[in-house]
Amino acid sequence: MGGGEAVDERVHASAFRNEAAPWTAFVARGPPPAVQAALAWAAMSTSADFGFEILARDGAARRGLLRTAHGTVETPAFVAVATQGSVKSVAPTSVREAGTQILFANTYHLYLRPGAETVARHGGLHRFMNWDGPILTDSGGFQVFSLGAGLEHGVGKVASIFPGEGAGPGAARAGQGMVRVEEERVVFTSHVDGRRHVFTPEISVQVQRALGADVALAFDECTSPLHDERYTAQSAARTHRWAERSLRAFRESEPRHGYGQALYGVVQGGAYERVRAASAGVIGAMGFDGFAVGGNLGDTRETMYRVLDWTVPELPDGPPRHLLGIGDVASVFEAVARGLDTFDSVAPTRNARNGGVLARVDDDGTPLPTFRLNLKNARFADDLRPIEQGCDCDTCRHHSRAYLRHLLKANEQLGQQLATIHNLRFMARLMEEIRDAIAAGRLDAVRDAWLEPAREAAARTVTAGAGRPS
Repeated sequence: MGGGEAVDERVHASAFRNEAAPWTAFVARGPPPAVQAALAWAAMSTSADFGFEILARDGAARRGLLRTAHGTVETPAFVAVATQGSVKSVAPTSVREAGTQILFANTYHLYLRPGAETVARHGGLHRFMNWDGPILTDSGGFQVFSLGAGLEHGVGKVASIFPGEGAGPGAARAGQGMVRVEEERVVFTSHVDGRRHVFTPEISVQVQRALGADVALAFDECTSPLHDERYTAQSAARTHRWAERSLRAFRESEPRHGYGQALYGVVQGGAYERVRAASAGVIGAMGFDGFAVGGNLGDTRETMYRVLDWTVPELPDGPPRHLLGIGDVASVFEAVARGLDTFDSVAPTRNARNGGVLARVDDDGTPLPTFRLNLKNARFADDLRPIEQGCDCDTCRHHSRAYLRHLLKANEQLGQQLATIHNLRFMARLMEEIRDAIAAGRLDAVRDAWLEPAREAAARTVTAGAGRPS
């Protein structure tokens, strides 16, 4: 870690602290000297076990194969979230049978409990959780945000990721954060036992090496929709310096479990066009195996689409691209159309545990604006049909809506499991259809067939609501 400290003392040491207009300087001058030096590194995979091949294109959309030591992922693909080494309530065999190809685990949570070295002693996360497919881990950067600015601003996974689309349940919880972000490191308080911990880019890489993820992420700092452009630019510059340290730590260390790993760089920059485009250019020019788009994506989905329009063209064409924290149907279609390859989100599994199951149409055949039914509603109490007609998941083949509603209302864990299996299969089938559409050059037509009826249904709902007497 001494090398990382030397870099930060040598390069861009002011961290914009003494500049009158730091963000304008950042976007005008481009990357700081250490990042410019990093650009000289060859942009090639650091692992013989990792690769990405583009098989077909439809506009900016790509159909491809993501090769890892634990199998090949057909892309575009949805990445199911297994935060603590588990897709909540569902066994790994059932996750695989639902069509899930790759999982996303959380570095911060596994570092705190059971500990990265405990996982390493069991042969890595794959053996520890008995999952033989690929695993992607985050850097811990999002937890820095959610425990810090996320709590202070009331946004993040505990609230609405798009605060402009309505107040989320976490908005009222805004308050004091549990994190201090410094140039060299992040100091945070464990939510598990209240103990103080430190993360650096080097520690994040070390933890992800111990976990044995097929794909690791460089350490980054997320920003909130409530951060201004000045702070967002300062944060993006710090993320670039951390990216260089992460990449160096990764290349100077060895895999610990007998197979190669890959490292993705993370693009930040919030919803500010100049900062986001500049960050994509800097991170994209480094020698990462792939890239992730993260952080604040704006306060509405439409803003997020603009952020992707600014970001993706600045990234190299060949490597894989991951969109962090997004997994609803509309956003997936729009992101695929802009050239993203993989997506992770807790929404399909978290909503399932609360009775929200994915479906395309309602009982009368009308499109569902949000592609979701609430099985806890009373109208399903005597409904003997499956969640979705034509679905081939184990839940729909064997269980009725009425039974699932009973389990969910009784807080039986089987209900959460069966609903989660359906939602995972729904996402897998959606991605299969998207891949076939790209191969056939029909992505726009398939996207419109899915999204236009949902938009019209949403508009009718709004109109009907506006017409009701108060």
